[in-house]
Amino acid sequence: MLHQPIAIPTASRAEVIAAFSHALDLTEGQPAGHCIRTCWIGMQVGRAIGLSDADLGDLYYALLLKDLGCSSNAARICELYEADDRAFKAGYKTVGTSLASTLHFVFSRTAKGGSLRQRARAIGNILLNGDAIAQDLIVSRCTRGADIARTLRFSDAVCDAIYHLDEHWNGSGRPGRLQGEAIPLLSRIALMAQVADVFHSHAGREAAADEVRRRSGDWFDPALVDAFLAVSASPTFWQVLSSPTIEGRVVRLAPHCSDRPLDGAYLDSIADAFGQVIDAKSPFTAGHSKRVGDLSARMATAFDMTADEVRWLRRAAVLHDVGKLGVSSAILEKPGGLDDREWAEMRDHATHTRAILGRIGAFSDLADIAAAHHERLDGCGYPLGLPGAAISRHTRIITTCDFYDALVSDRPYRGALPVDEALRIMSDASGTAIDPECLAVLKASVDRT
Repeated sequence: MLHQPIAIPTASRAEVIAAFSHALDLTEGQPAGHCIRTCWIGMQVGRAIGLSDADLGDLYYALLLKDLGCSSNAARICELYEADDRAFKAGYKTVGTSLASTLHFVFSRTAKGGSLRQRARAIGNILLNGDAIAQDLIVSRCTRGADIARTLRFSDAVCDAIYHLDEHWNGSGRPGRLQGEAIPLLSRIALMAQVADVFHSHAGREAAADEVRRRSGDWFDPALVDAFLAVSASPTFWQVLSSPTIEGRVVRLAPHCSDRPLDGAYLDSIADAFGQVIDAKSPFTAGHSKRVGDLSARMATAFDMTADEVRWLRRAAVLHDVGKLGVSSAILEKPGGLDDREWAEMRDHATHTRAILGRIGAFSDLADIAAAHHERLDGCGYPLGLPGAAISRHTRIITTCDFYDALVSDRPYRGALPVDEALRIMSDASGTAIDPECLAVLKASVDRT
């Protein structure tokens, strides 16, 4: 079988990271473009206070990647509050700063729709352990985000900004209870910019300005609030923020000193980093993306694909489930069968995968390959119900590896299956769901491990 050489599309780091930030918006339940808009706001503030080009470069990526660790607390939020993690996170961001408003939100959303006994148990746990729970959730998120940023070779300033995103000027924040100027400047800007965008999206420009002003000296550095109010006094500021072309504007904001063209190794690192974001969404998928990627690469080599094609396919395999960031953990963690609504949301993850990868120039040629991993040879798969002839070998490899790793790993509804049993189940699905030739290569690949 002949294989075409795989060309690396020309792209900058800013373009790829900005486009990938839409995946982070999904896991936070935010309207598409939240991280992009936060970056626009924060960069205007950074310029207004006279940051150097180097500091602006660090600020730029801290803003785009501020939510890099957010998937790591999704399952825990779902478990503790017995709520849809994405909706809970989105709603929580619009709550005021008072203890009364926070408690009202938490209690009204916890185990909503559950029995009185169920709600009492969940709320009682929060009342008893609330501070420890909040600290654990934020430490998990901040640590994971900083660690992933480090694997992407960002500076210590970017990693520290992500780690300390939730610190408050008055010392009431987390994870370090830092106060005033002890909080990294980039973190101070990022948190304020985040809140401004949340309230702008939720209730408009006046609500955003009022909320930033209200939190001055409390959550926010008063000098930064003054800078925000100054730059946001211009109608152009809000026009750009609401413009459909804002992503292009933000990409062009990237300081040249901090950007660079991408090579294959860095594209691999980006794929692996977002594979970690995907897998952090559920404890049952820890390492899944990397395992599917590595096994797909091994199978591609067995099919005599070129080294470039193997590398390209591995990226698609690592990112095949990126759309699951848009699925509630209440569904991903459900131990029983899914109802029709839940199943529809689960199936949508493949469509999300196509949309996310399709908007990233350097990964757009992976979109259809990765998003089709639940298509079947008998035409009964999703999201498009493609006939077998329309499913490429690249996708068939990913499908086979994904199927295998899911069987031999723990899932909410069952424990991991022995390899022999997994292969027997896959043999039963050969020719309908799984390509027989790919299955034969998988068996040989597994035998060598």
